[in-house]
Amino acid sequence: MFITNFPSIQFEEPWLSTYEKRLFLLGQRRKRISYFYENPDTSTFRYRVFNPVLTLQDDHNNDVSASWFHLGDLKSDMRFLDNTDVLVLCRARYSAAVAQLIASARAKRIPVLFDCDDLVFDTERLHLLVDSLNHNQDDNGTWDYWFSYIGRVSATLRLCDGIITSNQYLADRAREFMPKLRTAVVPNYLNPQQQEYSTRLFNAKRSSNWNRSASIHIGYFSGSPTHLRDFAVALPAVQRLMERDPRIVLRVVGFGAFGNEFERFGNRVEFFPLQDFLNLQKLISEVEINIAPLQENQFTNSKSELKFFEAAICGTLTLASPTYTFKNSINHEETGFLVPSYNWDDALKRAIEIVEDKKKYAEIARSAFSAVEHRYGWNRQTSSIIDAIFL
Repeated sequence: MFITNFPSIQFEEPWLSTYEKRLFLLGQRRKRISYFYENPDTSTFRYRVFNPVLTLQDDHNNDVSASWFHLGDLKSDMRFLDNTDVLVLCRARYSAAVAQLIASARAKRIPVLFDCDDLVFDTERLHLLVDSLNHNQDDNGTWDYWFSYIGRVSATLRLCDGIITSNQYLADRAREFMPKLRTAVVPNYLNPQQQEYSTRLFNAKRSSNWNRSASIHIGYFSGSPTHLRDFAVALPAVQRLMERDPRIVLRVVGFGAFGNEFERFGNRVEFFPLQDFLNLQKLISEVEINIAPLQENQFTNSKSELKFFEAAICGTLTLASPTYTFKNSINHEETGFLVPSYNWDDALKRAIEIVEDKKKYAEIARSAFSAVEHRYGWNRQTSSIIDAIFL
């Protein structure tokens, strides 16, 4: 485990602000984008709404301002539409309030775009989602929930002029769903606070000459209780490695609802609850190896590469399944490793060799950090956001 000696952060949600303040921020420049998300959260909202708003606000070389609004705001008024040039609905489910918002925007001749970073708008592909997430397929409630959820998302999408997705693969699936739909891509990327704190962690590791304890930590950062089938892709290889090498410790952060697969390893398995997006970076930075196994299907190929860039920015090596986004973000053996489902044993063995070779580990970590800082840095996205919205 890397020794960073960074204390935990006292986290406060940075998106807590009043309607009046957000309305004021919207009107600061000539072109104005209003984002809508049902209720702010730490996942999709942060990547697809909060981060783009921060990027545009902090780039003083453009004439575009942005702000965000939610269902609670609609109960008061829709004054923000008076200062809106484009309305972006992020993963919004159809409701009376959402329909009224879209109708009000149409009445003011405001273009309406949809934003989505998951394959959750097409009921014909719903079975892929339910299967991938390991839900109980014998439970009618499962199907009722997901047909309702995806049906409402698709109903909103059908009312929009175009869609912004997190990668081209997902954009292509959206075009298959609605052939005349205008599509654009804005990747998920780092939050300013997240990037600044992670860079400090990276520099601390580099300054210490990658100082480690005797143990070697493998990290699995699930973020959701529905990733059991994804983790199962690498699970047998991880178990075999732990049986062979007593130095190996498995760190699971988020939801680790495993059976008894790891009981025999005792305290060599660490469980941490779901973290805020800053303290998560500290836990990632401490492990030598970050694994991101995924099943191979259209649903998983639509997912973003965030597990790679959030590890790379704090100097941690990633082994990931070769899905669309990972293949397009990881340079194999240069910034990380792409691991087919049949090759996790060999990949983990190679990763351990790299951990033991401090010079080689540092070389890959530096390359990955530089690549991610350039491609997924919060201050590198202005053009892609503006081009996607005002195309």
